[in-house]
Amino acid sequence: MATIFTRIIRGEIPCHKIAEDERFFAFLDINPLREGHTLVIPKTETDYFFDLDDDTLAGLIVFSKKVAKAIREVIPCNRIGVAVIGLEVPHVHVHLVPMDSMEDINFRNPKLRLSSDELNSLAEKISSKVNL
Repeated sequence: MATIFTRIIRGEIPCHKIAEDERFFAFLDINPLREGHTLVIPKTETDYFFDLDDDTLAGLIVFSKKVAKAIREVIPCNRIGVAVIGLEVPHVHVHLVPMDSMEDINFRNPKLRLSSDELNSLAEKISSKVNL
């Protein structure tokens, strides 16, 4: 059975897409820690980050870097934090989280509640800054 992320890639579940190429896909987290919290995934369904082949792993990081630069252009912050946890969904995903302190990337923090319109607007702004 396909993961929720594979279903998002296929368009079966809606998302607030930031960027896509032939191998990778980025979209806003709908339960973000901070405004601009984005998930970056390979289109190939793989459960564990370190099971990715070297080319896909390197490509995922380079794609994530491009998305992170775009997020930083739109969301004022000191850095874009990167987290790879991998327990929530059995599909490799990188969290890109705008942060000003270590506390901003604490996954125990309450999640923001943004409307669909707010997420759409934010996705459009970030997407317009991505250089693929």
